Amino acid sequence: SGEVGIIESISLKNFMCHSLLGPFKFGSNVNFVVGNNGSGKSAVLTALIVGLGGKALATNRGSSLKGFVKEGQSSADVSITLRNRGPDAFKPDVYGEAIIVDQRISSDGVRSYKLKSKLGHVVSIKKEELISILDHFNIQVDNPVSILTQEMSKHFLQSKGEGDKYKFFMKATQLEQMKEDYTYIMETKTVTLQKVEKHDESLEDLKRQCSEKEDRYNSLASLDEMQSKLEELKHQMAWAVVSEIEKQVQPSRDRIKAEENSTVKFDQKVEEWKGKVVDAEKRYKEIYDQLEGITEKVQTRQPQCTALKEDAQAKNKASKEAEASYHRCRTNLKLLEKDNEQLTKRIEELRHSINQSSEADRVVRFERIKSLQEGLKELKDQDATVSQQMDQFQQAIGKYKEELYKLRREEQDVRNTTESRKRQLSSLKASRTDRVKRFGEHMPAILSDINEAYRQGRFVKKPVGPLGYCIRLKDPELALAVESCLKGNMQAFCCDNYKDEKTLQSVMSRYYKHGKRPQIIVSEFTHELYNIRDRAVNHPEFPSVLQALEIDDPVVANCLIDMRGIETILLIKDNSVARRVMQCGNPPRNCREAFTRDGDQVYSNRYYSADYRRAQYLSGDVEAEISHLEDEIENRLAQVKMVQDQLHALEDDIKQNEALLRRKHDNRKQTKDKMRRIELEIVDLQNIEEPQSVDISTLEEESQDICIKIDAAKQDAENARKKMDEHRKVFEEAEHKYKEFKEQINIISEEADPLKEELSKADCEFEKSKHHKQHYEEKRKLHLDSIKRLKAELEAKENELQRLEVRRSVKSLNTEMNRLRDKINTEQDQQGDRAEIVRQYHEAVQQYKEIALQVKNLKKFVVLLGKIMHDRHKAYVKLRTYLSVRCKYYFDSLLLQRGYSGKMTFDHKNETLAIAVQPGEGDKAALNDMRSLSGGERSFSTICFILSLWAIAEAPFRCLDEFDVYMDMVNRRISMDMMLKVADSQRYRQFIFLTPQSM
Repeated sequence: SGEVGIIESISLKNFMCHSLLGPFKFGSNVNFVVGNNGSGKSAVLTALIVGLGGKALATNRGSSLKGFVKEGQSSADVSITLRNRGPDAFKPDVYGEAIIVDQRISSDGVRSYKLKSKLGHVVSIKKEELISILDHFNIQVDNPVSILTQEMSKHFLQSKGEGDKYKFFMKATQLEQMKEDYTYIMETKTVTLQKVEKHDESLEDLKRQCSEKEDRYNSLASLDEMQSKLEELKHQMAWAVVSEIEKQVQPSRDRIKAEENSTVKFDQKVEEWKGKVVDAEKRYKEIYDQLEGITEKVQTRQPQCTALKEDAQAKNKASKEAEASYHRCRTNLKLLEKDNEQLTKRIEELRHSINQSSEADRVVRFERIKSLQEGLKELKDQDATVSQQMDQFQQAIGKYKEELYKLRREEQDVRNTTESRKRQLSSLKASRTDRVKRFGEHMPAILSDINEAYRQGRFVKKPVGPLGYCIRLKDPELALAVESCLKGNMQAFCCDNYKDEKTLQSVMSRYYKHGKRPQIIVSEFTHELYNIRDRAVNHPEFPSVLQALEIDDPVVANCLIDMRGIETILLIKDNSVARRVMQCGNPPRNCREAFTRDGDQVYSNRYYSADYRRAQYLSGDVEAEISHLEDEIENRLAQVKMVQDQLHALEDDIKQNEALLRRKHDNRKQTKDKMRRIELEIVDLQNIEEPQSVDISTLEEESQDICIKIDAAKQDAENARKKMDEHRKVFEEAEHKYKEFKEQINIISEEADPLKEELSKADCEFEKSKHHKQHYEEKRKLHLDSIKRLKAELEAKENELQRLEVRRSVKSLNTEMNRLRDKINTEQDQQGDRAEIVRQYHEAVQQYKEIALQVKNLKKFVVLLGKIMHDRHKAYVKLRTYLSVRCKYYFDSLLLQRGYSGKMTFDHKNETLAIAVQPGEGDKAALNDMRSLSGGERSFSTICFILSLWAIAEAPFRCLDEFDVYMDMVNRRISMDMMLKVADSQRYRQFIFLTPQSM
């Protein structure tokens, strides 16, 4: 059974319109994913294509990867697990029995890979590794036989062209790829033949030139004797001037003695600053210990403070509950007293008016009041509903206005960013012809003005800059890391003195009137690089910033050393490795920080992420940067348009809600008027209404009951008041205790503020003392090296003073040497420079041999390539015939299983494939049914053709999206049975059918 390349599971996050989908776990053979439209079936297939490196166009779901990120999210994630077992496994000792392919797609359309082992360890982040895995497993996400999407199946089922079927056959069997490879090889062979012909033409010219240079080379023999004699005279001349060297020895000795006497001054300075470093370090440690003690005190008291705060809050809650209980008792008492008062008044009124009105009038008035009250209640309910709706409209308007403000601010931010990117894009396009334009649109004009001012003598020394223009990267991958390290120094200029700085400021002021101009660094120019051996970081694996750059001008290198300390900063590409080197144990010697390939800054105790994701000045691929910026600007413009659409929609919503609010306000005003008229009428009726005839004794009994309840309520209110006072007192004590304790903590914390300032000053003093100590140590070392060098020169001169007896005088030696020189010069003028003649001769011989060997090898290669291509083409034709026969065989077998007959005809010369299908003798009705459907006969033959390709094409899995919908055009049950039989006949392959809910 198949053990490699099988899809075990897939999961999606923020992909297309799905926040989280999966994980889907698949079996090794036939799998059905069933769901309604919109449930995510096609999203799974699209994620499979994209997750395994396919292009967005191959999915037929969009033209750009950024379209697959869910709206409102910054990125989408796809995770695919592939089986990796058995003898054909890919790096089983590294990945194990499964390979996990994680892909992240950003909202900008950029995707990144993480290839993990079964245990979840990241093995690689390169796409090349994924391509190797897919090639090893023979996975082709763009092959319709492996993955058949809805659009591709529609196109193929509706296609009538015989050429389309032949192309489908060639692509499914990988014959098309073989054909393209052969075409490329033949083009290479043609180029090679042209190169051989060109070398043959130049070989004869080289042979003739080689013979001419050999003749000139042989004529140089007579000059050798004269040259040897001249050298001998030079040696004698050297010994003749020994006396002059002796005169130079004594000043060197005096200088060495003076230099040794001044060494004591440097030793005193070094010892002085060593003491200051010890004192500063001791002071720093004392302040740090005090600060740690205060922090420990605060942390020790913090839990107790929290407990006191929680206790005070609990007692406050109990106090508020007791107060609420007291107020409830008081309210109840007031209500009872009010009821008693009203009841007493009612009894008195009834006693005086019991006999003054008739029963009929009272009933009429009562009915009228009741009717009015019901109408009033209905209007109040209506008013409450309208009031609630008005509140909702007002809340909606407020919410929309807040969103409108946010969107307008977002639109302005996006517009500002777009304008900035446009200016950057303009600089990049201009830098195609002039790299200095990357550093600003005014930079070429500024450099031109600097050159003009220097020619006029306005500068003592010509300023150097921009510094980023004067450096080059050895490794292009470290561009973002170096820019994150240097930051504003990339556009900075360096001046030798303050006079030149003022002149440069006046030059820049013409171009930077309101904006921020480039930084100007004043440092005395030196033409030798600083001696940084003792203070530079030297790591066996990772370079420092200084080592990663090619800097021709020592002024630029020294300026970056002074301003940024680039000799002490490491460049480590991988983030995790950078954390391990800098934070797990002691950092490398002399290393104070590091930068990663992504521009992140790493210290020994902290980590800062980069502000930018791409290099702006040092990027080598200008076209890629331009393309990236154009895509980003296009995305920003699309974002602006989308925000504007949202703004218009919000403004329309606000207008609609304000119109509805005004309408409801008018309705409520009308309702209020009706309510006031009804209330006035009710009051008038109640004023003229005479009390009803009721049993006064019943009301008096009720009055007595209320009096008893009033006494009990008074007692409850008194008890509740006492309880409230007790809880309030307890709460005030707890709150007072908490405030006192918190005040103590604040006092202790305030003691730490001056210590922090002192700690910062002590740290600065320590670093300053350390810097001065190191400075004087370096100066002492340079001084000692100078003394050592002078002694070596003195010793060399003393060794030269060993006498050699020379009988001839200096004058006679000089006369003979001049005569020989004139003779040698005369010969050389006639023959040419000896070294140049020798060099040209050897170069001509070497070039002739190399080209002759190349021509010979190329001829052998062309002959061998022709033979190989002839054999390969025969094998290709044989394989194509074999696959055609197999495809016909499976096609006929599938037709015979259903009682059909048909014919499949391959025309490899014209690249066409003809298919014809007919039912058997007893299946004429089936033929009529097929023809009654749109393209039924053609669809049935196409399905059988696809099933035949399944049987011969190698692929670890096959995925079909809603293929049964198109098989309905023929006969769903028959076609599905066919597919399942093919699947069953190939148990070592995985089939995944995405089918609708109706299946």
